[in-house]
Amino acid sequence: MAAEAGAVFRLAHLTDPHVGPLARPRLKQLLGKRATGYANWRRGRSRSHDMSVLSALVADLRAQAPDHVACTGDLCNIGLPSEWETARQFLGELGAPERVSFVPGNHDAYVRGSLEGLLGLCAPWTAGDDGRSGRFPYLRRRGPLALVGLSSAIPTKPFVASGRLGPPQIEAAEALLKALAAEPEPPCRVVMIHHPPHPGGATPGRELTDAAAFTAMIARAGAELILHGHNHIATTAFLPGPAGALVPVVGGSSASAQLGNHRGLATRRAAYGLFGFVRDGGGYAISMSGRAVEPDGRVVEAGRLAFGASHVWGGGAARAASP
Repeated sequence: MAAEAGAVFRLAHLTDPHVGPLARPRLKQLLGKRATGYANWRRGRSRSHDMSVLSALVADLRAQAPDHVACTGDLCNIGLPSEWETARQFLGELGAPERVSFVPGNHDAYVRGSLEGLLGLCAPWTAGDDGRSGRFPYLRRRGPLALVGLSSAIPTKPFVASGRLGPPQIEAAEALLKALAAEPEPPCRVVMIHHPPHPGGATPGRELTDAAAFTAMIARAGAELILHGHNHIATTAFLPGPAGALVPVVGGSSASAQLGNHRGLATRRAAYGLFGFVRDGGGYAISMSGRAVEPDGRVVEAGRLAFGASHVWGGGAARAASP
């Protein structure tokens, strides 16, 4: 659907909620990586994520009434079957499936079978416009946006949190992004992924292992915005796109980061992003405001970014500005 001139479409981006509480697992469920993960949870990770903070953010998000919500993974903690229903309920609190798009993270694929179990229950939030769910990439058209959902979630060894897309998914994403750009009125292409998709975006053992291949694909195909999570901090980077364009890559803070647990870093506060998209000539101007939890529990605006439009690839070139 083409965007009306001057009309603003609003997209909220929330990531890494690590929804709890975590039920005590049965002994037979604590084999392999889950054993170390549960031990880490008991030793301190559970205190890093505050469900009252998460509830405050979700209440504020709903009050802002965005047109759509993007959730980029890590609903779960150690991939227990009991967490799948909790995750489904959480997505339901964010909104109906047609108003919320979800892509999974590494904690959602903690051990073999975890991702399949989660996607089975959360299928409506990963269904593309073709009606298929749990297949990546998927495409959802919402207002002026073409939301492209990717999955970097794979099971890994203990103490490893890396992700991977794989050649078939990258090739399919490239074909999709190029086809969207070739439309008579190209939509604003928003790519959703859990892991930071650029080389150096995460430390070794936590990185997207085929980030170089993804980056090369974006250089050929382009996109107007890439959203991710995983690092639990708010970040902005840029990837080269076609014809000299720059593609903004925005990472979100954990939506449940415990108050006071960010060691004074505003980028580590529990927060979500609220983006505005408006037609600007042959492209789209994109603005963003952060919404973060204060120590007193209030949710307030916390910084702004603006990305200017160009007439290349439906929007491609970008600039960033902070007040």
